[in-house]
Amino acid sequence: MEYEPDYVTLSTDNIVVSACQGLIENDGDYCAYCLKIENNSDTPIQLLGKDLSLTDENGNSLIFTDHTFKGEILDLYPGEYFEFEDVMPVNTGSAVLYGTCRIIKANHLQDIKIPVLELFSNKNAPSVVFN
Repeated sequence: MEYEPDYVTLSTDNIVVSACQGLIENDGDYCAYCLKIENNSDTPIQLLGKDLSLTDENGNSLIFTDHTFKGEILDLYPGEYFEFEDVMPVNTGSAVLYGTCRIIKANHLQDIKIPVLELFSNKNAPSVVFN
């Protein structure tokens, strides 16, 4: 049986951010996640980075700030999208991931919200492997 990930989506100013969980096989301490950022506006944007927060089921929080997407600052023209995959440490049964992507649109710096994504440990969710 093939598993299709469930995406949660949030749109801000015609910039759509979708997020889903994946799991790293045989590693219960980390969860993979995917972000898809779509420029549905009529203006080019530049993706600068992201600020993410992870809060586990015990209330412990971690903050991750990255001024790039794995070393890349990207230009997205109208109709283009970018997919990004990474991992987060999840040492409990579940955690919540949330935050923002920083962009430049029409020479203005903006923070675009990332939808809240629930992450489950390897024991609680089906396995999805991102390529």
